[in-house]
Amino acid sequence: MDNFESLSKARHPDQKGPAAPQTDKGIRGRELAKSFQNGGVSIDVLKGVNLDLGIGETVAIVGASGIGKSTLLHILGTLDRPDSGTLEFQGEDVFLYNDFKLAQFRNRTIGFVFQFHHLLPEFSALENAMMPALINGFDKPDASKAAEEILVRVGLQDRLHLRVGKLSGGEQQRVALARALVLKPAVLLADEPTGNLDNINSDQVHQLVLELNRELSMTLVVVTHNMELASYMSRCVTIVDGRLQDAN
Repeated sequence: MDNFESLSKARHPDQKGPAAPQTDKGIRGRELAKSFQNGGVSIDVLKGVNLDLGIGETVAIVGASGIGKSTLLHILGTLDRPDSGTLEFQGEDVFLYNDFKLAQFRNRTIGFVFQFHHLLPEFSALENAMMPALINGFDKPDASKAAEEILVRVGLQDRLHLRVGKLSGGEQQRVALARALVLKPAVLLADEPTGNLDNINSDQVHQLVLELNRELSMTLVVVTHNMELASYMSRCVTIVDGRLQDAN
């Protein structure tokens, strides 16, 4: 993957840089390991990954399909537990939590954006963006207010009450971004967030995500094959033989 070697020299000219990272209160992954069974054969995908993420830092995880990028992202987002290893958030190992407490932590702290937006097509943009706040225990007026504020911020003030099935692909991904950010999470994890968008919409989403990173001082981790998007990040890493290494 020769393109990885030039990333450090190919920072986008419009990149202003992330919010200054604060590593002492960020995320610390140590010796994260994960394997899967395939036809009775154990496949080791992650073999002791170590990763430090500072508050406000932006990181791209790049590389070929099948090397474990999404697996790592799911573990960082606590959607999946590792076979071994620790994941500390502000000094506390979150994988010591039971499933209920871990789900509460995930809802409050982590936002997710995926290539496939997973929106509810028969619900409006506002109703979709409200969901995490309602799950968190907000009453409906407060959830609606929070959702409206972030939808306006992502440029959808004229689309609040339209069903998302009526929106364009770029608009749907903005709704997904608003949903991910409605609780102003400390961490945003994105898995190929512009993989289904054309170049114009991709560029708009890239810029928007980076603006929100700076405004909210949130940690941003992006899994991507898009080298332009990767060039916006302050750091790029890849996975080689189950372990993390710099891609620059």
